[in-house]
Amino acid sequence: MSDAPEVLVEPERDGPLDGVAVLAARLARGEVSSRELVEAALDRIEATQSTLNAFRRVRTQEALAEAVAADTELAATAAGRDRPAAGRRHRPLLGVPIAIKDDTDIAGLPTAFGAMGEFPPAVRDSEMVRRLKAAGAVIVGKTNTPEFGQWPFTEGRAFGVTRNPWNLDHSPGGSSGGAAAAVAAGLVPGAIGSDGAGSVRIPAAWTHLVGIKPQRGRISNAPVREQFNGLTVYGPLTRTVADGALLLDALVGSLPVDRDRLPTPLEPFLAAAGHPPPRLRIGLSLHRPYSGMPASLDPAVRAAVERMAEVLAQLGHDVVPVEPPYGLLGTIFLPRSMDGIRDWAGRVPDPSQLDPRTVANARTGRLLRPFLPLTRAAEPLARLNISRIFRRVDVVLAPTTATPPPRVGELNRDTNWATDQAIVAACPFAWPWNVLGWPAVNVPAGRTAAGLPVGAQLMGPASSEALLISLAAQVEDRERWHLHHPGERTTRTA
Repeated sequence: MSDAPEVLVEPERDGPLDGVAVLAARLARGEVSSRELVEAALDRIEATQSTLNAFRRVRTQEALAEAVAADTELAATAAGRDRPAAGRRHRPLLGVPIAIKDDTDIAGLPTAFGAMGEFPPAVRDSEMVRRLKAAGAVIVGKTNTPEFGQWPFTEGRAFGVTRNPWNLDHSPGGSSGGAAAAVAAGLVPGAIGSDGAGSVRIPAAWTHLVGIKPQRGRISNAPVREQFNGLTVYGPLTRTVADGALLLDALVGSLPVDRDRLPTPLEPFLAAAGHPPPRLRIGLSLHRPYSGMPASLDPAVRAAVERMAEVLAQLGHDVVPVEPPYGLLGTIFLPRSMDGIRDWAGRVPDPSQLDPRTVANARTGRLLRPFLPLTRAAEPLARLNISRIFRRVDVVLAPTTATPPPRVGELNRDTNWATDQAIVAACPFAWPWNVLGWPAVNVPAGRTAAGLPVGAQLMGPASSEALLISLAAQVEDRERWHLHHPGERTTRTA
């Protein structure tokens, strides 16, 4: 869909384009050390911080120490001294550098979630971080996010502007924008973001990545019961489907504190990425859910999603037009979202430093808080209504965003009303699946004539991650999007 010359590469040895699975395998074979990989990642972070500005916190000394420990364990495993009988299970991410979003506790670092102020360091890891570490990952730092993840752009007074590695004049999206920029630029092979209204899928679409929003309850929220009243879940950002599946496998599981708990998947998600799905009936939906504000689908995005429908048809699937009956689903979303902002606003050390738009949203959250029980009671009815579409189709294909990546500052308006109008116009498609709690996967769908990435989302019913991952991997085999990277595009345009 682009007349601009494409950048096609094969990943170099020890290069930043090696993915999570490739690096894990090379580490296990002794071809490279964790210390080398972590040092290279830290060097890339430092070299790009003044341009991309992807990270809020970097764990330089801690990550290097963890890399040395990983190398010791890898050497012991290679020598046959570290066997399962000794009580240590296989650690699939051992020594691989990973980044997390700055909405998640990691011991020793503050969790500012995009806000200003001197936050105390977290005393212990969140369960998600504990699982990452248990899998052997080396967390190199925490990535930028807008204040409390409210907006699909990553700009804020606390940290500045995070930019898109495909073109530094444009935004990588949000709210997991720092995580997406870090992966797309090759600073790390993978990152974990969070998705409360598209906050993994939107930046994945705008930076040419795979972004997986799993089923609610698939990954533990501990130590909290749920995030943003059940809207928000953790999810991986990677260049390949297999890498995202590998990270998801490392994170699955719940604790008694979690409000939503799911049984163990029938097969590992990495295994699902390794085989094609059966012939599916796929519904193409270009209709935007009602959001109370105007929005239209950019012709470049429409063309990209329609081309993806053609690819799916060429792969043997039946593609038919559908329109999910969203109705007034936004009335279930808004009180829960605003109450989540109210909750986070109460945690900051100095409320006077909050963005005025955050203060207004927190006030709205307090006003709408009495309606929370009604919104939770209405959710099963909404799921029942919208699930009727899955009597006709197995998967829904839809745009992830309505527009290509906006220019920096384009969505970041002075008032809530102006900001909301801008973000609804750009991103009206992702949030319904957060209300429903169902899984969705963004896949790269092409680039505009200006070379900017756009995405399409594959959306399924409850607990359909394996099917979506299998389908996304099948498309990846055809599209080979992991061979496309920003290349020289990290220079600004006039």
